[in-house]
Order: sequence, then structure tokens, then C-alpha cells
Amino acid sequence: MSVFRKHRPDAPAGFFAAEAAGLRWLAEAEPGGGARVVRVADVGEGWIELERVEEARASREAASAFGAALARTHVAGAAGFGARPDGWNGPIFIGRRELPVGPETGSWGLFYARDRVEPYLDVAVRAGDLGPRDERDARAACALIRTGAFDDDEPPARLHGDLWNGNVLWTAAGVVIIDPAAHGGHRETDLAMLALFGAPYLDDIVAGYERERPLRAGWRDRVPLHQLHPLAVHAAGHGPAYGRALGEAARAVLALAG
Repeated sequence: MSVFRKHRPDAPAGFFAAEAAGLRWLAEAEPGGGARVVRVADVGEGWIELERVEEARASREAASAFGAALARTHVAGAAGFGARPDGWNGPIFIGRRELPVGPETGSWGLFYARDRVEPYLDVAVRAGDLGPRDERDARAACALIRTGAFDDDEPPARLHGDLWNGNVLWTAAGVVIIDPAAHGGHRETDLAMLALFGAPYLDDIVAGYERERPLRAGWRDRVPLHQLHPLAVHAAGHGPAYGRALGEAARAVLALAG
């Protein structure tokens, strides 16, 4: 297997081990038809070696197959909302930021507001990237989400957790996913992140997903709800445009409650 090495001398303890654990956990779903995951060759403090992936053009056929495979990965499940990959007891990260871990076995809304959105709001305010109105509306949306207004009977899904287009590699044999922030969450969150950053053939991905496991009615209206997490993370360090987008998404969430 041809490999390449990623290294980061200033990586916090457990950074690359968490990536390896997430990749291996997601790969456990592959024998059941889950999404193809890049292979881990070796890992150590400050570095990880992964199989080299030869990229090709995206296609509608590959997108549809990926959607169905992602649905099967989600079905593999997790111990709770916010749960780490099985067998991993260290931290987990999204980009360079640490994610709070669970598991929360009760309300998805409590987990999502408390552990996926609120931790990044103060950081975004201090960075000057989240203005007063947008902060107010983001906190109001979190308060609403905490009440369980958007809870349902969906079990915790096995999420990639950082499924933007850059972590979806198109190859001649289909999609390979990389760089997860793997944890237990709501399956709509992975799909909302694909939408946020413009995955190619997104409609075909969703169609393939729904053929395998239909989404609950109204899922399109809930896309802004599930985008609050990545927008909050980006507002904490990537500029005021993300703070404004976070405010807009928060107002869309508040509108769902009438």
C-alpha cells in the first residue's frame, strides 16, 4: 500500500490517534456496505500515515452510491450522542478544535446545543467574529434546541462529523472519506455539512441516501439547524462572514418554531 504522512509538530496530545480511531470506527461499517474510508497505515504522536488515494472526477453514479453507503455507515450507530469511537478514550477534534464528548443517552437537542454549538460562541465573540445580534439569536436558537423542540426518535448515528467536500475524495472506484471528527450524532448533520460547503452532485448523494434509508419529513427545513455546529466552529476562528452565516442559520431555526 502506497502511503503518505501527515505531520504536525504542535499537535495536541492524542490528535492523530483520535483521527486513526475515528477512521477505524467508520471503517467497521464497510463490510455491511458502508462508506469507503481511507486506510490507516500507522500513527504516532504528531503524525499519521494513510493510504495514498488517487483522485478522479466526480460522477452522478458515484454520488448516488456514496449516499447509500453513507446511510449504511450511519445505521452502524453509536453508544450515544457525542460518543467517542468505540475503544477510544481520548479527546476528539474537529479541525484543530477539541470537541466535547458524551455520551448523552437522552436528548439530542441538549447534546447538540450544549456540546456542539454553545462551546464556540464565546470564542467567536472574543475573536470579533460574532456580532451582538447574531450572538443573541444563536443563543436563543440554542435555548430552543435544548428544550427538545427538534428531538425525534432517531437513534445516535455513526457520524463522520466533518463531512465537507474537502473530506470527500472521488476515485475511479467511488468515494473515499478522510479526516473525520467521528462521533455519535444525528444523521442529518452529516448531510447538512455536505450542503454547507457545496458537495458536487449533492442531489444524487441525497437521492442515493433516501433510497437506502428515507429521511424524516421536513429534513430540508432543518438543514440550518444542523449547520449551526460547523458554522459556530468556523465563526470561532475563520472570520466574521461565518458569524453572520451563523446568525442567519439561527434565525431560520427560530422561525421553525413559529
